[in-house]
Amino acid sequence: MVIRVYIASSSGSTAVRRIMNFLLSRICLYMIKKKQQDVLGFLEANKIGFEEKDIAANEENRKWMRENVPENNRPATGYPLPPQIFNESQYRGDYDAFFEARENNAVYAFLGLTAPPGSKEAEAQAKQQA
Repeated sequence: MVIRVYIASSSGSTAVRRIMNFLLSRICLYMIKKKQQDVLGFLEANKIGFEEKDIAANEENRKWMRENVPENNRPATGYPLPPQIFNESQYRGDYDAFFEARENNAVYAFLGLTAPPGSKEAEAQAKQQA
């Protein structure tokens, strides 16, 4: 299973940057970047394998992400913003869902992965099953 995190780099095409600048203020761009770094940093620190899929530099990635975020997880207007998280092609959630899972020591379950032995999440699961 491969975790895929759809992000928007700042080094995308000029057209994409113009569109993003038009749609989002600098504060929103900063918050998106911070959220992306938070997700990627957590995955790296916990040695969880993942692929970065840049929607700013690759039109196919952008199209795939937009088409595969479930309707009930899309904003009322516009498109879903990165980061969006998938396990293979199964949608797992956005940053808010990731953050909630992290706060509840349930990131592995959120990602659709088995928690490693000895982790807080594995210990909590063992207590629930006992």
